[in-house]
Amino acid sequence: MTPRTALGALHIGALFFGLAGVFGKLANASAVVIVMGRAAFAVLALAAFARLTRRGWQPLRRGDWGRLLAAGVLLTGHWVTFFIAVKVAGVAVATLGFASFPAFTVLLEGLVFRERIHLREVMLVLLVSVGLILVTPAFDLASQATTGLLWAMLSGLTFAVLSLVNRASGDRVPPVQAALCQNAVVAVCLAPLAVPQLATLGAMDWLWIGLLGLFCTGLAHSLFVASLAVIKARTAAVVFALEPVYGIAFAWVFFSETPTARMLAGGVLIFAAIVLSSRAPNPKGPN
Repeated sequence: MTPRTALGALHIGALFFGLAGVFGKLANASAVVIVMGRAAFAVLALAAFARLTRRGWQPLRRGDWGRLLAAGVLLTGHWVTFFIAVKVAGVAVATLGFASFPAFTVLLEGLVFRERIHLREVMLVLLVSVGLILVTPAFDLASQATTGLLWAMLSGLTFAVLSLVNRASGDRVPPVQAALCQNAVVAVCLAPLAVPQLATLGAMDWLWIGLLGLFCTGLAHSLFVASLAVIKARTAAVVFALEPVYGIAFAWVFFSETPTARMLAGGVLIFAAIVLSSRAPNPKGPN
């Protein structure tokens, strides 16, 4: 893979991640069913990717299994809360609320790893905070927009914790192997709640969930991992900062979720914060 094709693969991956909310909204199913189906299809896609690329599997120790299990539980919470936000408030609000995760990551890293918070990171938190205030028309818990935004922010918080767990795990487990194991944990955790509901799904619902798992999870993650062999993590992080932009654009096109001027202003601030976070020293790529 050349640097040019790797960059193209990254943009395609970010595009698919941006489509996740669209497929989730199109599927006439609960958040639990959507997430379990997404994880199951993702396991198949990641296993196929590992087989085609002949990537070796790292023998796992007891500590590795514990961290992967914890990461899988956190991933379950992250996805379920995100799709609840999609169902309640729409794709655009859910995507912008989830984009708060860099600010949560900065704050949690300072607390957990006792790292000094620099001025750049303080600016990141302020930009995200002001952006979220602008995205919310009025703070009213009876409002679907506010409720959905809170669910999306909870999704961002769980993703930030997930990022810290993956950071603490180090690089011993290959990314594709870790992603496959975590998705398997998600599917197993939600199976008792989701399986009784599967009989109510129509053919189109299965199609949207399948596309969500295969393209927005398995393929997107595989493209990200493959491109990192050629492109720096810093560049990859900046490209994946476009995910909220793609999500809002798709919501605008497919569901007529026309963003207001205030929402666009908030989105610009949040996007600026993500780019600022991506340009920080030693950036971490998306999970």
